[in-house]
Amino acid sequence: MRARSGLPSGRVVYVDGRDWETPPRPLYAPRYRLVGRPDYLLRRGQRVIPDEVKTGRTPSEPNEADVLQLGAYALLLEEAYGKRPPHGLLVYPERTWEVPFTPALRRRLLEVLAEMRAAGPEIPVPRSHDRPARCAACTLREHCGEEALVV
Repeated sequence: MRARSGLPSGRVVYVDGRDWETPPRPLYAPRYRLVGRPDYLLRRGQRVIPDEVKTGRTPSEPNEADVLQLGAYALLLEEAYGKRPPHGLLVYPERTWEVPFTPALRRRLLEVLAEMRAAGPEIPVPRSHDRPARCAACTLREHCGEEALVV
């Protein structure tokens, strides 16, 4: 499984469902109005490293959107555990990049988040089904407001 997923060494402490287990609750940072779920969190000693696996064509350099996504996971981990990871891993089919979580990346991420919020109000996305069981199993249910469940 590890070879097929592209995972490097380290103890897997979190998996976003995929092939191994039921998805855990997402990470949430109310201060930044940010919710996310990395593909994997790897424990290496005392550090927890987010690992994001990408499919499709391997770029010559990591895509900025992918780097920002990984930066968002670092911000979420910092909020959840009080300590920012030193880096994250972007795993493309043919290459893996270690992305350092620098102050410059943090600033850029906060700029992009501010730009997104300044672009206008959040666009509501209507629920795409009427199946209460699907809502009951959803890890984003508490943030949704569109539950099909009768409470």
